[in-house]
Amino acid sequence: MYLALLVIFLQCSELYAQGKAYQVFTFNGVKIKVEPSDKVKNGAPMSIICHADISKNTDFQLKHNFTFFKDGKLVFMTISDKEDARYEIPVAKSADTGDYECRVKAGDKLVISKPIYVWVAGMTKPILTADKKEVSEGEIVKLRCELPKEVPPLEFFFRKIKTNSEPIEKRVAEQNQNFSEMEYYVEAGDNILQFDCFGKRQVKSGWESSQHSNKTLVTVKEPFRKPTLITTPSNNLTEGDIIEFECSTVATEMRGIEIIFQKNRTILNSVRDKKSLKYSTLATQEDSGEYLCKVEQGAVSKTTKLNVFVSELFPKPTLSASMTQLDENKDLILNCSINGSRKANFSILRKSSSGDILLKKSRILAIKVNVNDTGSYTCKAEVKGIVKESKPVRISVYAPVSKPTLSVVSGSPEVVLGKPLQLICHSVMGTPPITFTFYKGNEIKKNVTNDTYATFLDEDIGLNDNGGYKCDARNNHSSGVKTSNILNVTVIVPIRGASLGSVPYGEVEVGSDTAFLCSVMEGSWPIDFKFFKKTDHEVLLHEVREYSDRTIWHKKTMKRKDTGTYYCMASNRASVDVRSHPITISVILAAWQKGVIAAFVLTAMAGAGAVALWWFLRKKKKAKGPSMEMSGSALAPNLTNEKLTRPPSDGNYYSGSGYIEDNENHMKSTDESKGPDLESAEVDYTEVEVSTLDPHRDSMESRHSRIYGHPDAT
Repeated sequence: MYLALLVIFLQCSELYAQGKAYQVFTFNGVKIKVEPSDKVKNGAPMSIICHADISKNTDFQLKHNFTFFKDGKLVFMTISDKEDARYEIPVAKSADTGDYECRVKAGDKLVISKPIYVWVAGMTKPILTADKKEVSEGEIVKLRCELPKEVPPLEFFFRKIKTNSEPIEKRVAEQNQNFSEMEYYVEAGDNILQFDCFGKRQVKSGWESSQHSNKTLVTVKEPFRKPTLITTPSNNLTEGDIIEFECSTVATEMRGIEIIFQKNRTILNSVRDKKSLKYSTLATQEDSGEYLCKVEQGAVSKTTKLNVFVSELFPKPTLSASMTQLDENKDLILNCSINGSRKANFSILRKSSSGDILLKKSRILAIKVNVNDTGSYTCKAEVKGIVKESKPVRISVYAPVSKPTLSVVSGSPEVVLGKPLQLICHSVMGTPPITFTFYKGNEIKKNVTNDTYATFLDEDIGLNDNGGYKCDARNNHSSGVKTSNILNVTVIVPIRGASLGSVPYGEVEVGSDTAFLCSVMEGSWPIDFKFFKKTDHEVLLHEVREYSDRTIWHKKTMKRKDTGTYYCMASNRASVDVRSHPITISVILAAWQKGVIAAFVLTAMAGAGAVALWWFLRKKKKAKGPSMEMSGSALAPNLTNEKLTRPPSDGNYYSGSGYIEDNENHMKSTDESKGPDLESAEVDYTEVEVSTLDPHRDSMESRHSRIYGHPDAT
């Protein structure tokens, strides 16, 4: 029985192990959701639920590792054998807004859900505090706005609220903290101030704003009151009245108080550490306008404005002149008057850079003028201490112009064809402004008004423009126009088309003369001609000035070293150098020099031939001497005697000596009849070399074959 139980136990264990070995599961998906919804009100509870959908082959327990992420950051994790997990947020706040996802891991398998966006609508109410509850004008109030439980980045908006005016708003962005601070300057007139703030954060749908914070009340104290400005006797006066201004204020502390009195932007008076300021003056019409009293202490400034009107006592005087433009030595009358013929003290003055010059204390001035009296004149009238001045009158006194002179600016009365011509017309005497008129022939070219001179640029210069120029000068003097002398200007034609030739051309014999001709196609005279030879540098050979379009240069006694390339250059007063094309000259030997050289060469050749012949005969003679000795000493006396006794007509028996003498005589007669025939002498020389005696052969045999075998033996 025990054995049976053991077998059953073992069998069951095996079956259990086999079943456990085949536990299979798979993820069908992972989903995430939000309760109560994906849009939650700030402060409400919120739950993030992650559900894993898993299939198993058998019913077995499986551990699940749930991990929750917000915007990629881990916020919660748990391990459970259930297929659901919850991330509870009891009090949702705006910082909980974001993208949520969950990851489920079982065994070695991991599945990630799709993200879901959760929006916690609304922000916490900000809290605003101020460092002071009471300040003085000119001081600084420091505010602090905080958004509890909010997460940066955030934007803060501070508002300064004044009664009956729009709030003044300032914005501050905070990237790393949930509060911000701001300073406000308390201006003059800020009696009671209120401040508040609110915040903003960025969400997917845009910007979300918080509620406005609590309002903070700040009381402002005045260090001094707004100043008062009064005038005595009134602010509506007549010229000549004495006007007095008084500016005052009330301050808790006079130290540092400054009172400034000004008209427009001009400061008239000022005091320090006093509560009032006074200023008085004799009223004139120019004193009408706006006056300002300003009180300053530190950064606080308060002002009061007052308008003053001063009526006219009498109008400005008028200065009239009998003439404003007149010749010198003419009479001038100046008259000063006031509309309404009011009595006044008059004076006539002349304006000057150093100050007005009093001419006469009267309403009328009569003078005989000269040029130095040119200038501006005014008159003044005084009534009850009020002085008024007339508008200035310009008086111009003219001296007549002198006869103008017309000249060329460059100095010389000539111009290059195609170049502009600048003229100057000048009058030594005459009161400016002077009007100058330029003429070309009888045609008016230009009018210029200047002081003492004027210039004219004529850019239309033609080849036939050799006519005269003149100019007129006139001013406002009654004498009229003065005319200059006529100026004749020469038109210079530039050089064009230089060319060079020679006689003879190309080849020139040594010792002969060569004529070089340099010419131009056109150009004004005189013309400067220059002749050059090209070497490693330019060599000037000859130069000449001609009143012609060509010139000839004779070069005497040409030498071999004169071979080379030549060119010429032409220029005139147009200052343009024109260069010709180069020509090449070769200096060769003369005919008689060639004959001398030929004769010398022929003589040298003849001499060389004679020397060669002499050398040949001498060698031949030396070659025959040893042959005779080898033929036997017994024959020598006989041959000698025979040579002395036999007649020369016997041609069958010649001795060696006799042959040489005949041969010499024969050669000499040939030379005398034919001249220096080098070719025949060379042939004979060659024959001798070829027939040189062989010392191993019989000397007599060699001798006889030489005499009779040579075609010239006879």
